[in-house]
Amino acid sequence: MKRILIVGCGDIAMRVAPLLRGHCRLFGLARNTARYEALRQAGITPVPGDLDGRHSLNRLAGLAHTVLHFAPPSTTETATTDTRTRNLLSALSRSTLPKHLIYISTSGVYGDCGGAQVSETHPLNPQTARAQLRVDAEQQIRNWAKHHGVHASILRVPGIYAADRLPLDRLRAGTSVIVTEQDNYTNHIHADDLARCIVAAMRHAKPNRVVHTSDDSDLKMGEYFDVVADAFGLPRPPRLPRSEIERAVSPMMWSFMNESRRLTNERMKRELKMKLRYPTVADTLASIKDT
Repeated sequence: MKRILIVGCGDIAMRVAPLLRGHCRLFGLARNTARYEALRQAGITPVPGDLDGRHSLNRLAGLAHTVLHFAPPSTTETATTDTRTRNLLSALSRSTLPKHLIYISTSGVYGDCGGAQVSETHPLNPQTARAQLRVDAEQQIRNWAKHHGVHASILRVPGIYAADRLPLDRLRAGTSVIVTEQDNYTNHIHADDLARCIVAAMRHAKPNRVVHTSDDSDLKMGEYFDVVADAFGLPRPPRLPRSEIERAVSPMMWSFMNESRRLTNERMKRELKMKLRYPTVADTLASIKDT
Protein backbone atom coordinates (compact mmCIF):
# COMPACT_ATOMS: atom_id res chain seq x y z
CA MET A 1 0.00 0.00 0.00
CA LYS A 2 1.31 3.44 -0.92
CA ARG A 3 2.63 5.43 2.05
CA ILE A 4 1.93 9.17 2.22
CA LEU A 5 3.61 11.58 4.64
CA ILE A 6 1.72 14.77 5.52
CA VAL A 7 3.87 17.62 6.80
CA GLY A 8 1.69 20.30 8.36
CA CYS A 9 -1.36 18.55 9.82
CA GLY A 10 -3.80 21.44 9.98
CA ASP A 11 -7.24 21.98 8.48
CA ILE A 12 -6.34 21.09 4.89
CA ALA A 13 -4.59 17.89 5.96
CA MET A 14 -7.72 16.84 7.86
CA ARG A 15 -9.77 17.46 4.70
CA VAL A 16 -7.33 15.51 2.52
CA ALA A 17 -7.21 12.49 4.85
CA PRO A 18 -10.77 11.21 4.17
CA LEU A 19 -10.08 11.36 0.42
CA LEU A 20 -7.06 9.06 0.79
CA ARG A 21 -7.92 6.92 3.78
CA GLY A 22 -8.39 3.27 2.83
CA HIS A 23 -6.36 3.65 -0.37
CA CYS A 24 -3.05 4.66 1.25
CA ARG A 25 -1.31 4.48 4.58
CA LEU A 26 -1.12 7.99 6.01
CA PHE A 27 1.58 9.38 8.30
CA GLY A 28 1.61 12.87 9.77
CA LEU A 29 4.57 14.77 11.17
CA ALA A 30 3.53 16.24 14.52
CA ARG A 31 5.50 18.00 17.23
CA ASN A 32 2.55 18.43 19.62
CA THR A 33 1.55 15.18 21.31
CA ALA A 34 -1.85 16.71 22.08
CA ARG A 35 -2.64 16.38 18.36
CA TYR A 36 -1.94 12.65 18.19
CA GLU A 37 -5.43 11.41 19.02
CA ALA A 38 -7.09 13.71 16.48
CA LEU A 39 -4.67 12.48 13.82
CA ARG A 40 -5.36 8.85 14.68
CA GLN A 41 -9.10 9.50 14.49
CA ALA A 42 -8.53 10.86 10.97
CA GLY A 43 -6.61 7.73 9.99
CA ILE A 44 -3.19 9.41 10.20
CA THR A 45 -0.35 7.73 12.11
CA PRO A 46 1.53 10.43 14.08
CA VAL A 47 5.28 10.69 13.50
CA PRO A 48 7.09 12.72 16.21
CA GLY A 49 9.26 15.50 14.83
CA ASP A 50 9.71 19.24 14.49
CA LEU A 51 10.68 21.01 11.26
CA ASP A 52 12.54 23.57 13.36
CA GLY A 53 14.75 20.80 14.78
CA ARG A 54 16.45 18.95 11.94
CA HIS A 55 17.80 16.19 14.20
CA SER A 56 14.21 15.25 15.12
CA LEU A 57 13.37 14.34 11.51
CA ASN A 58 15.39 11.14 11.13
CA ARG A 59 12.21 9.02 11.10
CA LEU A 60 11.14 10.63 7.82
CA ALA A 61 13.96 9.11 5.76
CA GLY A 62 12.56 6.49 3.40
CA LEU A 63 9.15 6.58 5.07
CA ALA A 64 6.83 7.58 2.23
CA HIS A 65 6.28 7.32 -1.51
CA THR A 66 4.55 10.72 -1.55
CA VAL A 67 5.13 13.77 0.66
CA LEU A 68 2.45 16.46 1.09
CA HIS A 69 4.25 19.56 2.38
CA PHE A 70 1.65 21.91 3.86
CA ALA A 71 3.83 23.53 6.54
CA PRO A 72 4.38 27.30 6.28
CA PRO A 73 7.73 28.96 6.96
CA SER A 74 8.41 29.88 10.55
CA THR A 75 6.77 33.13 11.64
CA THR A 76 9.99 33.98 13.49
CA GLU A 77 12.17 33.52 10.42
CA THR A 78 14.31 36.58 9.78
CA ALA A 79 16.52 35.24 7.00
CA THR A 80 15.52 34.72 3.38
CA THR A 81 15.84 30.92 3.56
CA ASP A 82 12.92 28.72 4.59
CA THR A 83 14.82 26.52 7.03
CA ARG A 84 11.80 24.28 7.61
CA THR A 85 11.77 23.22 3.97
CA ARG A 86 15.56 22.89 4.01
CA ASN A 87 15.39 20.61 7.06
CA LEU A 88 12.63 18.52 5.49
CA LEU A 89 14.47 18.01 2.21
CA SER A 90 17.65 17.12 4.08
CA ALA A 91 15.80 14.45 6.06
CA LEU A 92 14.12 13.01 2.96
CA SER A 93 17.52 12.75 1.24
CA ARG A 94 19.00 10.37 3.82
CA SER A 95 17.40 7.21 2.45
CA THR A 96 15.13 6.07 -0.37
CA LEU A 97 13.66 9.21 -1.88
CA PRO A 98 9.93 9.82 -2.28
CA LYS A 99 8.61 9.63 -5.80
CA HIS A 100 6.40 12.72 -5.51
CA LEU A 101 6.39 15.86 -3.35
CA ILE A 102 3.51 18.35 -3.39
CA TYR A 103 4.06 21.77 -1.85
CA ILE A 104 1.33 24.23 -0.91
CA SER A 105 2.65 27.71 -1.69
CA THR A 106 0.86 31.06 -1.88
CA SER A 107 -0.27 33.46 -4.59
CA GLY A 108 1.54 36.14 -2.58
CA VAL A 109 4.73 35.24 -4.45
CA TYR A 110 3.53 37.52 -7.27
CA GLY A 111 3.18 40.62 -5.14
CA ASP A 112 0.93 43.44 -6.34
CA CYS A 113 -0.04 43.02 -10.01
CA GLY A 114 -2.37 46.01 -10.25
CA GLY A 115 -5.44 43.83 -10.77
CA ALA A 116 -4.00 42.14 -13.86
CA GLN A 117 -4.74 38.54 -14.76
CA VAL A 118 -1.84 36.37 -13.65
CA SER A 119 -0.84 32.98 -15.08
CA GLU A 120 1.65 30.52 -13.60
CA THR A 121 4.42 31.96 -15.79
CA HIS A 122 4.03 35.51 -14.44
CA PRO A 123 7.27 36.91 -12.95
CA LEU A 124 7.59 36.54 -9.20
CA ASN A 125 7.77 39.73 -7.17
CA PRO A 126 7.30 38.93 -3.46
CA GLN A 127 6.78 42.08 -1.43
CA THR A 128 6.63 40.67 2.09
CA ALA A 129 9.11 38.61 4.09
CA ARG A 130 6.52 35.83 4.27
CA ALA A 131 6.17 35.68 0.48
CA GLN A 132 9.94 35.80 -0.01
CA LEU A 133 10.27 32.68 2.16
CA ARG A 134 7.64 30.95 0.04
CA VAL A 135 9.61 31.76 -3.11
CA ASP A 136 12.71 30.32 -1.46
CA ALA A 137 10.84 27.14 -0.47
CA GLU A 138 9.55 26.70 -4.03
CA GLN A 139 13.05 27.09 -5.46
CA GLN A 140 14.55 24.69 -2.94
CA ILE A 141 11.96 22.05 -3.81
CA ARG A 142 12.29 22.44 -7.57
CA ASN A 143 16.10 22.31 -7.46
CA TRP A 144 16.07 19.32 -5.11
CA ALA A 145 13.49 17.48 -7.20
CA LYS A 146 15.38 18.10 -10.44
CA HIS A 147 18.66 16.95 -8.89
CA HIS A 148 17.18 13.75 -7.42
CA GLY A 149 14.62 12.90 -10.11
CA VAL A 150 11.65 13.44 -7.79
CA HIS A 151 8.29 14.48 -9.23
CA ALA A 152 7.54 17.86 -7.59
CA SER A 153 4.31 19.85 -7.76
CA ILE A 154 3.87 23.44 -6.58
CA LEU A 155 0.30 24.54 -5.89
CA ARG A 156 -0.03 28.31 -5.48
CA VAL A 157 -3.02 28.93 -3.25
CA PRO A 158 -5.01 32.16 -2.71
CA GLY A 159 -7.36 32.90 0.21
CA ILE A 160 -8.82 29.68 1.60
CA TYR A 161 -12.39 29.79 2.87
CA ALA A 162 -15.17 27.41 3.93
CA ALA A 163 -18.35 27.55 6.00
CA ASP A 164 -16.20 27.66 9.13
CA ARG A 165 -13.57 29.95 7.60
CA LEU A 166 -15.55 33.10 6.80
CA PRO A 167 -14.81 36.66 8.06
CA LEU A 168 -17.87 36.78 10.31
CA ASP A 169 -16.01 38.11 13.35
CA ARG A 170 -14.63 41.00 11.31
CA LEU A 171 -18.07 41.79 9.96
CA ARG A 172 -19.65 41.71 13.42
CA ALA A 173 -16.88 43.99 14.67
CA GLY A 174 -17.65 46.50 11.92
CA THR A 175 -14.14 46.35 10.45
CA SER A 176 -13.78 48.72 7.49
CA VAL A 177 -12.74 47.86 3.94
CA ILE A 178 -11.34 49.98 1.11
CA VAL A 179 -13.66 52.16 -0.97
CA THR A 180 -14.70 50.43 -4.20
CA GLU A 181 -12.79 52.64 -6.62
CA GLN A 182 -9.52 52.05 -4.71
CA ASP A 183 -10.12 48.41 -3.79
CA ASN A 184 -8.03 45.40 -4.88
CA TYR A 185 -8.95 42.15 -6.54
CA THR A 186 -8.64 39.06 -4.38
CA ASN A 187 -8.72 35.33 -5.13
CA HIS A 188 -10.37 32.43 -3.34
CA ILE A 189 -10.57 28.64 -3.09
CA HIS A 190 -12.90 26.55 -0.95
CA ALA A 191 -10.95 24.39 1.50
CA ASP A 192 -12.66 21.20 0.26
CA ASP A 193 -11.82 22.03 -3.36
CA LEU A 194 -8.21 22.65 -2.35
CA ALA A 195 -8.10 19.21 -0.75
CA ARG A 196 -9.46 17.72 -3.97
CA CYS A 197 -6.85 19.65 -5.99
CA ILE A 198 -4.10 18.09 -3.88
CA VAL A 199 -5.40 14.58 -4.55
CA ALA A 200 -5.77 15.44 -8.24
CA ALA A 201 -2.16 16.65 -8.31
CA MET A 202 -1.04 13.28 -6.93
CA ARG A 203 -2.67 11.63 -9.94
CA HIS A 204 -2.29 14.08 -12.79
CA ALA A 205 0.28 16.84 -12.14
CA LYS A 206 3.22 17.18 -14.49
CA PRO A 207 6.74 17.05 -12.99
CA ASN A 208 8.14 20.30 -11.56
CA ARG A 209 4.99 22.14 -12.52
CA VAL A 210 3.32 25.14 -10.88
CA VAL A 211 -0.49 25.20 -10.78
CA HIS A 212 -2.88 27.82 -9.42
CA THR A 213 -5.62 26.38 -7.24
CA SER A 214 -8.14 29.20 -7.49
CA ASP A 215 -11.88 29.29 -8.10
CA ASP A 216 -13.81 31.27 -10.73
CA SER A 217 -14.76 34.20 -8.49
CA ASP A 218 -13.95 37.68 -9.76
CA LEU A 219 -14.28 39.78 -6.64
CA LYS A 220 -12.66 42.76 -5.04
CA MET A 221 -11.99 42.35 -1.34
CA GLY A 222 -14.82 44.64 -0.28
CA GLU A 223 -17.23 42.77 -2.56
CA TYR A 224 -16.23 39.53 -0.85
CA PHE A 225 -17.09 40.98 2.54
CA ASP A 226 -20.35 42.36 1.16
CA VAL A 227 -21.60 39.02 -0.19
CA VAL A 228 -20.72 37.24 3.06
CA ALA A 229 -22.47 39.95 5.07
CA ASP A 230 -25.58 39.71 2.89
CA ALA A 231 -25.68 35.91 3.20
CA PHE A 232 -25.66 36.07 7.01
CA GLY A 233 -27.88 39.10 7.44
CA LEU A 234 -25.06 41.26 8.77
CA PRO A 235 -24.38 44.93 7.99
CA ARG A 236 -22.04 45.47 5.09
CA PRO A 237 -18.66 46.79 6.24
CA PRO A 238 -18.03 50.54 6.14
CA ARG A 239 -15.77 51.82 3.35
CA LEU A 240 -12.75 54.04 3.90
CA PRO A 241 -9.96 55.42 1.68
CA ARG A 242 -6.84 53.28 1.36
CA SER A 243 -4.76 55.71 3.42
CA GLU A 244 -7.11 55.41 6.40
CA ILE A 245 -7.32 51.60 6.15
CA GLU A 246 -3.53 51.31 6.14
CA ARG A 247 -3.32 53.26 9.39
CA ALA A 248 -6.08 51.18 11.00
CA VAL A 249 -4.95 47.58 10.32
CA SER A 250 -1.90 45.51 11.23
CA PRO A 251 1.05 45.36 8.79
CA MET A 252 0.24 41.71 8.05
CA MET A 253 -3.39 42.45 7.25
CA TRP A 254 -2.35 45.41 5.10
CA SER A 255 -0.02 43.14 3.12
CA PHE A 256 -3.08 41.10 2.11
CA MET A 257 -5.25 44.12 1.40
CA ASN A 258 -2.58 46.01 -0.55
CA GLU A 259 -2.01 43.46 -3.34
CA SER A 260 -4.32 43.08 -6.33
CA ARG A 261 -4.27 40.26 -8.88
CA ARG A 262 -6.62 37.83 -10.62
CA LEU A 263 -5.28 34.30 -10.88
CA THR A 264 -6.03 32.23 -13.97
CA ASN A 265 -7.06 28.63 -13.31
CA GLU A 266 -7.09 27.04 -16.77
CA ARG A 267 -4.04 24.90 -15.98
CA MET A 268 -5.73 23.52 -12.86
CA LYS A 269 -8.82 22.55 -14.83
CA ARG A 270 -6.96 21.18 -17.83
CA GLU A 271 -3.98 19.42 -16.30
CA LEU A 272 -5.39 18.36 -12.93
CA LYS A 273 -8.77 17.55 -14.52
CA MET A 274 -10.46 19.52 -11.75
CA LYS A 275 -14.16 20.33 -11.71
CA LEU A 276 -14.79 22.64 -8.78
CA ARG A 277 -17.61 21.80 -6.40
CA TYR A 278 -17.65 25.44 -5.31
CA PRO A 279 -16.89 27.44 -8.48
CA THR A 280 -17.51 30.78 -6.77
CA VAL A 281 -17.94 32.22 -3.29
CA ALA A 282 -21.59 32.82 -4.18
CA ASP A 283 -22.08 29.09 -4.80
CA THR A 284 -20.69 28.31 -1.36
CA LEU A 285 -22.87 30.86 0.38
CA ALA A 286 -25.94 29.54 -1.43
CA SER A 287 -25.15 26.00 -0.29
CA ILE A 288 -24.77 27.20 3.31
CA LYS A 289 -28.14 28.96 3.22
CA ASP A 290 -29.79 25.79 1.87
CA THR A 291 -28.58 23.65 4.78
